[in-house]
Amino acid sequence: MVEEFLLVLSYLTVRHILAFASGASLRRVRFSRALECADWGTSKLRWLPMIITKQYRCIHSTSCQCTKGHLSEDVIFLVFQQLNWNPKLIATLSCVCKWFDDLAKRVLWKEFCRTRAPKMMIDLQSSGSHNVDGNWRALGKLLIYCSGCKKGGLFNNIQIPGHFVHRTRFSRTSGKSFLLPQCRSDVLYVSDPCEHLDQGEDGDVGFFRGVFKSFSMSKVRKMLIKRGAQLHPTEVCPYCKAKLWSMLQAKMIPQSASCRLGAYEDCIEYYVCLNGHVLGICTLLPLSDSEEASELE
Repeated sequence: MVEEFLLVLSYLTVRHILAFASGASLRRVRFSRALECADWGTSKLRWLPMIITKQYRCIHSTSCQCTKGHLSEDVIFLVFQQLNWNPKLIATLSCVCKWFDDLAKRVLWKEFCRTRAPKMMIDLQSSGSHNVDGNWRALGKLLIYCSGCKKGGLFNNIQIPGHFVHRTRFSRTSGKSFLLPQCRSDVLYVSDPCEHLDQGEDGDVGFFRGVFKSFSMSKVRKMLIKRGAQLHPTEVCPYCKAKLWSMLQAKMIPQSASCRLGAYEDCIEYYVCLNGHVLGICTLLPLSDSEEASELE
């Protein structure tokens, strides 16, 4: 009975959100720029591009007239819990107005991250912080989005569009391979490479991403500053929009990183942003060669 009630309530809530959005005389934004067609989790909902309106001024103060009829945070929490913290609907809610956007940032994206990678989230918060560097929304996007690259961007002349991924494994053990020996007390979670095969002259390309725990206090950050590493003049982190340091330019990419990825040693590059998000690219070895590299490691 409770499950049926929540399902009906979730349907009515989404209708309420969209009805509120469509009735406001506000600037229209295309939601498909944020999220594209995909299947997510056990709900298997198909994502379709949609256009909704976004409100910038209203923050839903106690005297605001548009709070009438809104559901409480507790009810919205239960609805999205029943929906398995569906990221499409969380993003839709965020686009309605500042109050919903704030709720999504504080609560919904946090619960999405905890559900998607529970052990990783416990570790990232074990230092006592109630938040993560770059906020929960940025981390949620990092968990489910391969940033790809564009010509003239971070990775020069290669063009591979970004896309959402159904499932990715992040490993703290793998992260050690991306750190110099003197920095291996830092905690870094790195994903398996997202493979993009047969990219012409570039061969088989892999994209990987990751996140540092407490990056502001890490040895990697201190070493980057000590070596005078320069921030990229134009490009920013695709997850939190912070400036980026090049680990290749700072000469801080160990040989063990290519072994862990199964990639050519001189064809790996990655960046870390001011909030500790990592994004990188590599040229993957043929399968037989990558197996030999793993044995050597």
